[in-house]
Amino acid sequence: MKKIAFIGAGSMAEAIISGLVTQRVIQPANIFVTNKRNDDRFNYLAEQYGVTTTRSLQPLLQDADLVVLAVKPKDILETMQSIKGYIREEMLLLSVVAGVHTSSLEGIANKQFSIVRAMPNTSATVGKSATALAANGHTKESQLQTAITLFETVGTVAIVEENQLDAVTGLSGSGPAYIYYLVEALERSAETIGLDSQTAKQLILQTLLGAADMLQKSPKTPAVLRKEVTSPGGTTEAGLKELQAHQVQEAFIACVQEATEQSKRMGDQISKELAKYVVPQ
Repeated sequence: MKKIAFIGAGSMAEAIISGLVTQRVIQPANIFVTNKRNDDRFNYLAEQYGVTTTRSLQPLLQDADLVVLAVKPKDILETMQSIKGYIREEMLLLSVVAGVHTSSLEGIANKQFSIVRAMPNTSATVGKSATALAANGHTKESQLQTAITLFETVGTVAIVEENQLDAVTGLSGSGPAYIYYLVEALERSAETIGLDSQTAKQLILQTLLGAADMLQKSPKTPAVLRKEVTSPGGTTEAGLKELQAHQVQEAFIACVQEATEQSKRMGDQISKELAKYVVPQ
């Protein structure tokens, strides 16, 4: 990567910039950033990471081989209309805009070009994102590898088909919130059994970290690992029976399914709204 242009300067853009700079994937001077109006944000990113900030499209996009779209869905039409004249055949557009299909981006720009859609999660801010990438048919293998390299600076990467991104959104995109919800429940339970909050937090977090490490390093399935902890007539079995009685597993399945369906509904709505601005090929 010789030059990267970020359109949008929010938390996800910062997480990626931080990963790129920290891991020395590209020199900070070759990272260009723009946003709509937040000067304080501009100054912060320039001072913190040494990147170049500008609101002029010419210096932002000229000779950029990678453009990262990190704007809100409501701003995607205006953004694409403003930059479409700068899109070149050798340029890769990497979109982290939820719900906006590659066909919509191509249609607004009225040209075919390389696009990779990304679905990271908020854990990118601590370098632990689970990110899925989906490339359109014009993306070269080398360009996809560039996108992989970029997102590996903030976590792990999986390659999926674009029609699987709604499922990714429901599972890992929203996934951190499900884990936080579980931790909230564990904290409340700790209070009811007489543990102070600081002790409970320490025990809960280490339990989560340890279980995640076991899942990552062990060849055993989650079901096998669970059974190994569960002695007949023991405390774990007693607790699990309560979870089963309240259909907790079924509730999590329904949760992910509904989040996936909501992602589809939102994407379809965005596509319908953008369709009127798409120029027929």
